[in-house]
Amino acid sequence: MKPRDVALLFVLGAIWGASYLFIRVASPVLRPFPLVFLRLLLGGGALFLVAVGMHRAIPWREHWQHYLIAGLINCALPFSLISTAALNLTASFSAMLNATTPIFTAVVAALWLKERLTAAKIIGLVCGMSGVGIIVGWQPTPLDTVGLLSAGMLTAASISYACGVVYSKKVFQSADPISTSVGQLLLGGIGVLPLALANPPQVEPTPAALAAMLALSLLSTSVGYLIYFRLLGASGATATASVTFLVPVFSSLWGAVVLGEVIHINEMIGFGAIMVGLTLVTGLLARRPTPTAQPRMPPPAYSSSR
Repeated sequence: MKPRDVALLFVLGAIWGASYLFIRVASPVLRPFPLVFLRLLLGGGALFLVAVGMHRAIPWREHWQHYLIAGLINCALPFSLISTAALNLTASFSAMLNATTPIFTAVVAALWLKERLTAAKIIGLVCGMSGVGIIVGWQPTPLDTVGLLSAGMLTAASISYACGVVYSKKVFQSADPISTSVGQLLLGGIGVLPLALANPPQVEPTPAALAAMLALSLLSTSVGYLIYFRLLGASGATATASVTFLVPVFSSLWGAVVLGEVIHINEMIGFGAIMVGLTLVTGLLARRPTPTAQPRMPPPAYSSSR
């Protein structure tokens, strides 16, 4: 990667890592479903304006069903689960568990697309799940029922992201990635709207919560996607996927600096095991020939939680 692209990779990791901080601040005030609806509406709307400015036509008529399905399993459902879990768990904890998304993606791809699970991938899966067990099960203060349920929500969000990635890979192989993102975000927002209306905020929104919601929608979602597409075209999918390593690091940093969150030793050990598993499953450190052309890819499952 060129130095400029490396810098952009770190910027993307910082932006997506901060998304957990924004969720942690906004979700208790706005409530999870309204937060998710506003994030999808504003984030998708901003990308729609970008698409119009770039003269990108969005094929609503041909692909609205796929946009809706992908929007529900790749945006609305995992965003809602993460925003709900954020009511009880720290930003760093959430980001560490969601780092398992590429690991679950390998399992879903093996079951759905019949992709082969190599020995390295199987070892990576074991390492990743061991890391989850260390993070959740070895807390200095054991998680209560609500905490365990919240951790389960984060795991379910990672599985939902994984299903969304595989589904997008199957149906959007030759589609324009910005148009696909707009379709998913806006139709995912429509899908969560009834729940948002049924669960409105119960308190007056604070300036901090509103600022966090706007940053989550416009910075983490819209700007984050645009940086991702820039890196994907310049450096390729494998190099860009290494942002997965950076997101939990920055999330922990923001949580410690801004919210005063404490990172426990078991979380560091568990996160290390997840990163080893992620490396094995994705083959990020494997030597690969430089491709002559980069295929279009759907937006990553881990991106917007982030």
